[in-house]
Amino acid sequence: MPDAEGSTPNILVIMADQLTPFLLGAYGHPVVETPNLDRLCRRGVRFDAAYSPCPICVPARASFMTGRYASRIGCHDNGDSFPSLTPTFAHYLTNQGYDTTLSGKMHFVGPDQLHGFRHRLTTDVYPATYDWSYDPIAEDVADLAFDFHKQYQAENIGPGWTLELQFDEETHYRSLEYLRQPHDKPFLLVTSFTSPHPPFIAPRAFWALYEGAEIGVPSYPTDMAETYSAMDRAINRWHGVDRNDVTSRHHLQAVRRGYYALISYLDRKVGELLDVLDEQGFSDNTAIVFTADHGDMLGEKGMIQKRSFYEWSARVPLIVALPDRTSAGATVDQPVSLIDVMPTLLDLAKTPHAGRLNMEGESLLTLMTGQVDANRQAISEYHAEGVFRACVMVRQGRHKYIFIEDAAPQLFDLETDPGEWNNLAENPECAELVRRFEKMVADRFDIDAISPAITENLRRKKVIRAAMHANGTSWDYQPRFDAAQQYMRTDATKKYLRT
Repeated sequence: MPDAEGSTPNILVIMADQLTPFLLGAYGHPVVETPNLDRLCRRGVRFDAAYSPCPICVPARASFMTGRYASRIGCHDNGDSFPSLTPTFAHYLTNQGYDTTLSGKMHFVGPDQLHGFRHRLTTDVYPATYDWSYDPIAEDVADLAFDFHKQYQAENIGPGWTLELQFDEETHYRSLEYLRQPHDKPFLLVTSFTSPHPPFIAPRAFWALYEGAEIGVPSYPTDMAETYSAMDRAINRWHGVDRNDVTSRHHLQAVRRGYYALISYLDRKVGELLDVLDEQGFSDNTAIVFTADHGDMLGEKGMIQKRSFYEWSARVPLIVALPDRTSAGATVDQPVSLIDVMPTLLDLAKTPHAGRLNMEGESLLTLMTGQVDANRQAISEYHAEGVFRACVMVRQGRHKYIFIEDAAPQLFDLETDPGEWNNLAENPECAELVRRFEKMVADRFDIDAISPAITENLRRKKVIRAAMHANGTSWDYQPRFDAAQQYMRTDATKKYLRT
């Protein structure tokens, strides 16, 4: 770990969108090629039980940035903002003398499009307004949701180009441009791609990588529908799975081939970022974090998208490489969460503990040196789109517990049942374990307050959204570029010249 007397390292955070670890070569998948994530694993530590704090984009990223659970900061769905008064790791690192920069997606909703960053190098890929909020009492869910099932149909998948890929190209270019500039202070660069989020359309060269490849697809028990919880049924209705077939081999093989291709596309971007760190002489003083906001069910258990606490949706890849190569090549199987990234970054930046406010995560640095905490938990919550009730997951040791407000809970033993088919919550032998998990949830969250808070947020957003539409106002971020100050046309550019 960094020497307490040494200089603070640069920090590069690379984030993917909707990336499950189960289809990464770096996590042992036999087909998907990820040579650059493999390379990062060799120089760092791979976390094998890392979870999203909320398996949907906006709340997950808000929790990631603040080290707090989404319901604590009032950020429940993809149309929610979180308060500017909530410090993020970008605020803390700015105060520690870092040049804090964001390139790509962070899906901030609301008028604060910086949340502590000094620079944003791109706009965001999705709207910053309250447009992505939905009425939970509408009768026809098809009027509320995107047609998610169409993204998982073979006829909409293949080689090609999309606006999402265009966004990732800009995100990547601006990141490389930033890293190649001279820096007179340590930097924090967050490079956040939208791949491999659907649509599953990939550049032709990456699609071709998996021509004729073995593409595994899940199998399903005949009684699968009987295994669904109240949460599952609500999410499937929201995603259109209850009205459309996404489980055929024809569709699933296309989905996974597109996903494989986008992973390899993303991996190439990671490799180029690592190469530029080497090229610029930053590798020996740069900490690197690679992760994602949540996963994707990709047909597992007959489900798609996120919003679920099952492993393919809630688990994320997490690789941390420190400048001194602490525990290089090691793995950690204890449960951790994206909210643990913030205190980790603050430790790297030597931020005084006395000045840290209300963080709920725990630094990963002790786990990286081999210390074991048998009581460590990873907690995730989801209360919004499709479900609109309080739902909480707790992972501790080999067990995962899922609380669903006003419905039967779930309990899984992930060692004996990695597919999460055998719900042990009603097993008398597990009664004490269930009571212990129930208490963890009750101690951590005010369950009775969550649903009313969501309803109140939706009412407020409806008023503000209507007014913004009437006024034609927008919060979308506008990156600033002055072409007159670029390249070699003014004295201001001389500091970038190489002699």
